[in-house]
Amino acid sequence: QVQLVESGGGLVQAGGSLRLSCAASGSIFSINAMGWYRQAPGKQRELVAALTSGGSTNYADSVKGRFTISRDNAKNSVALQMNSLRPEDTAVYYCKADVEILSHGWGTGVTSDYWGQGTQVTVSS
Repeated sequence: QVQLVESGGGLVQAGGSLRLSCAASGSIFSINAMGWYRQAPGKQRELVAALTSGGSTNYADSVKGRFTISRDNAKNSVALQMNSLRPEDTAVYYCKADVEILSHGWGTGVTSDYWGQGTQVTVSS
């Protein structure tokens, strides 16, 4: 019912920048929070940054001051600008959206989390 497609990952040297993008499509009535998570090999998936529809942000301490999350509500999309990248930022990055499904012309009143397929970010030292 809802698909999230990410783009923008790749290989970059330490100190470099990358921009990740994620677009949601499908039977969407509304989207509450959208965010980015990452999972490095052998580690648990962790929150990187999240942004509510009202504009409130939440960042992991490790990325504060380096990463910026932004959102286009009209396009159901979210982006993550990553600057001053470090080797420890290497991970698969996943987009997540908290979506209320459109049904019979209105929202269902229930939200569910949807995930993208992930995009690899590799930072070389």
